[in-house]
Amino acid sequence: MADAHAGDRRRRFGMRLSDSSTKSRIILACDYLPSQKMSASSISAVVGDLSPSLCAIKLNLHLLLPFGRTQISEITDAAHRGGLQAIADIKLNDIGSTNTAATESLWDMGFDAVIANPIMGFKSLRLLAESAHSHGNGLITLCHMSAPEAELAYGMDVSTPAGTRKLYDLFLDWALDSGADGIIVGATFPDVVRHCAARIKKDARGVGPVIISPGVGVQGGGAAEAVSAGSDYLIVGRSILSAESPADEARRFCMSADGC
Repeated sequence: MADAHAGDRRRRFGMRLSDSSTKSRIILACDYLPSQKMSASSISAVVGDLSPSLCAIKLNLHLLLPFGRTQISEITDAAHRGGLQAIADIKLNDIGSTNTAATESLWDMGFDAVIANPIMGFKSLRLLAESAHSHGNGLITLCHMSAPEAELAYGMDVSTPAGTRKLYDLFLDWALDSGADGIIVGATFPDVVRHCAARIKKDARGVGPVIISPGVGVQGGGAAEAVSAGSDYLIVGRSILSAESPADEARRFCMSADGC
């Protein structure tokens, strides 16, 4: 499976997600806390067990920091053996050269996509998309996060040459124009998901970016509601990882999101 994945890197990240053998919409957020003392091997085992109900895994910065390159590669290799994509959730936000240096290391450790914060500005965002695509990898940008307080920031009115608009709508424009492969919109804000889905259908040339929605489960977002609003993929973490049977819970989420 690993060799097949290596030969598949020329295909865009979004295509690899949609071509997942499971046809699942579920991205597992491996959001273990340091206090849980999970090793790379134990996380890899969990990924292997749950892979039939997933299409990808997401590793947050707080999980990556305690590990070395070899340990991180062990986890991404486990994802690839299960036919999954591996997403680095570091909310990258810096100047072009720094972004490129960071992603070069992420690609070397086996990641297929990175989540970035578009507050860096459109020019840097476009350069990051071009760099990721030159490696056959993907860029996912924040549009509206899932936490309740996110509305204070992403729902702000901002002044643009075209008039006043919501910050998340401006970020959506930048995602569309930069060639980003996906956007993050919290499942806890289904109206924003609906708005973005309508704009992607209207404005995207060819295949537009996919909508990836965190906040399902513990934060209160509903899988079926998010998919109905227009989410393509759902990020689920604690609801699966803390379940009595994570495999059964992952399968349940997969089925409720019209997959598996």
